[in-house]
Amino acid sequence: MLAAPAAAASLSVEVDGVEPGAGRVFVALCTGSLAEESCRIGQSGPAVAQSLRFGFSDVPPGTYAVAAFQDVDGDGRLGRTGLGLPTEPYGFSNGAGRRGRPDFSAAAFRLAEPGTALRVRLTRALPAR
Repeated sequence: MLAAPAAAASLSVEVDGVEPGAGRVFVALCTGSLAEESCRIGQSGPAVAQSLRFGFSDVPPGTYAVAAFQDVDGDGRLGRTGLGLPTEPYGFSNGAGRRGRPDFSAAAFRLAEPGTALRVRLTRALPAR
């Protein structure tokens, strides 16, 4: 017998801690790493409320992490200091990276079925200027 291909899954991501009125919020699904090149499935939306919902559909089942940030300055990238600390609000699935460098394994979750939902809380590493 041949195994049937795994059905695509859907994911709802609630992003809390948004600073309304400042730029856009970017959310990405990452595979294997939190490096930018591993976070190819993404969406963005205007920062119009303290909480925003993003929906991903037809995602192949697998292990993912969610990375999110608010692009307050509008340059399309997460701002960083010379030491690499984020200067804009950011967050990862499972609360990874709040107390140190984010790690894919700490942020990872298994996406296997439709209707999966999770929350990501944006935070700042440094106070807003």
